Amino acid sequence: MTHACRSWMLLGMLLCWQEAAAAHDFWMQPNAYWVGPGAIIPFTLQVGHGPYRQRSPIPLRRITRFQAIGATGAAIDLRERLKLGQGAEDGDLRLNDPGSYELILQTDDGAQTHLPAIRFNDYLKNEGLTPALDHRAQQHQVDADGSERYSRCAKSIVQVGPAGPESPDNITTPAGLQLEIVPEVSPYVVPRPARLPIRVIYEHRPLAGALVKLTNLQDDASPFEVQLTDREGRASFTMPTSGTWLLNVIWTKALPASDEFDFETVFSSLSFGLP
Repeated sequence: MTHACRSWMLLGMLLCWQEAAAAHDFWMQPNAYWVGPGAIIPFTLQVGHGPYRQRSPIPLRRITRFQAIGATGAAIDLRERLKLGQGAEDGDLRLNDPGSYELILQTDDGAQTHLPAIRFNDYLKNEGLTPALDHRAQQHQVDADGSERYSRCAKSIVQVGPAGPESPDNITTPAGLQLEIVPEVSPYVVPRPARLPIRVIYEHRPLAGALVKLTNLQDDASPFEVQLTDREGRASFTMPTSGTWLLNVIWTKALPASDEFDFETVFSSLSFGLP
């Protein structure tokens, strides 16, 4: 694909993005991404963007993993800190030791989507899910309604105390999720580079051709930047200098004809904030 064709494709996806897919985007929103040791960090679970943004109504029974991974690589189980739908926050946590922490939340695949053919095809196009479009064409299902069951994987980077010049391994190493965005440089390193390189991993392998969106959560009606991953699953974004930010990616695979649904989809996010 030429650079010009790639640019036009990304522009078309960007223009169509908001209406078709915003309601699926899901992430963790700590009240603060940079805190002192021992500080209480309230957080909410958010879904959607712009006028569609709201606290997620997901029930506790659907959360299968909620952990913090610190510099040592040890996992801290945080499930007992979840208080979904109670009060102004969905929970809080306390991180005592200085360093960068990766918060990880994973759901089961109990959610589902059923859409008329036109809307389902538009959704697949706008999210860059070309293998699903090709599968529907091969199976002569382009005019058929579409269905999927889906899960969500959300990561968030919290810094306790000052950041340093090195990217911690726990931030740049995959966390074993079905689909995840892995920064190859921590967005918190000092000084910050001009670019933020990332890699998308799906079922433990680099994912090529995935549409990744970078959104400014303080102005989130549409993405700030959109990129497609290369053959090694890599993409690179302009490094933000301040504010709160979200990286999003979606991927899907066809299910056997005997299954109740057509596709199994995963929505994955990585949120971070800069002082």
